[in-house]
Amino acid sequence: MKKLISMILILTLALSMTATLSMAEETKTFKIGICNFVDDASLNQIVKNLQDQLAAIEAEQNVKFEILYDNCNLDFTVLNQIISKFEAEPVDLMVGIATPVAAAMQAATEDSQTPVVFAAVSDPVGSGLVESLEAPGANLTGTSDYLDTNAVMNLIFALKPEAKTIGLLYNLSEDSSTTPIAAAKAYLDEKGVAYKEYNGVNVSEVMQAAESIAADQVDAVFTPTDNTIMTAELSIYQTLKEAKIPHFTGADSFALNGAFLGYGVDYANLGKETGNMVADILINGKNPAEVPVMTFDNGTATVNNEILEALGESFEEVEALFAPYCTKVQSIDTAEEFQ
Repeated sequence: MKKLISMILILTLALSMTATLSMAEETKTFKIGICNFVDDASLNQIVKNLQDQLAAIEAEQNVKFEILYDNCNLDFTVLNQIISKFEAEPVDLMVGIATPVAAAMQAATEDSQTPVVFAAVSDPVGSGLVESLEAPGANLTGTSDYLDTNAVMNLIFALKPEAKTIGLLYNLSEDSSTTPIAAAKAYLDEKGVAYKEYNGVNVSEVMQAAESIAADQVDAVFTPTDNTIMTAELSIYQTLKEAKIPHFTGADSFALNGAFLGYGVDYANLGKETGNMVADILINGKNPAEVPVMTFDNGTATVNNEILEALGESFEEVEALFAPYCTKVQSIDTAEEFQ
């Protein structure tokens, strides 16, 4: 009888240990809502690499990320509907691609305090998303594509040392353009070079602005990380190319879509690091208020081969001109999307 009782106790203990191990090995599932601001090469590249990195983390850490992805395509009514859907699910964390999405998520989660990770926000402090880069202070943190505007200005004058007038092409309502355009004006004022502003809030208006730029024959054009202009780049680059006016911009995706030069962060890496930040908050329980905003080196200049030829320049020539102001100079062919 004693042997029977002992055997029952041992079996019970074994079953208990098996159940405990089974529970420990159970896959934890997290629901993530990702909203993109607009369908363009830079932001799409972020989304792809973010999702790829989350998939890699799933395999490594025995977790599951259930992703709800949507794109508001510049429509703020749709944006608010998407965020409301995320809240209703509810998701464990939201990812906002670009400043307007992050700002809308910030407002929507004020009561729920759902964690928000933003990506490609050029000025997180100036836009009011965080208290500081080191200590965000609320339920938001993320990755910034801050642009060193003076570096782009240096590149313009490396190519065009005798430039008299610079065009500034951007959307007045884009938060990502406010600080770099102000910095560009300050740079040009100090240098004693004139500038002329051209604006547009949609592709049609940006195309009209490009026609004006060509008619005015400015020496070069500068655009920061402006999503509206990025969306229109494939529609305007031929106009600027035929006018032989180089377009200097704040992201390599502009150069992919036909701008002369894109200078700034590696958006593929930015997407990857955004994924790591999401995982750190969800899996490791990090508090967004205490997770520093991540910034990146702005040292890569990407030049478009088609525009180089139209301007009568060789890659070797511009590489030599730009080398003192960049950590790297590379070339790219015109295409709609990164491969």
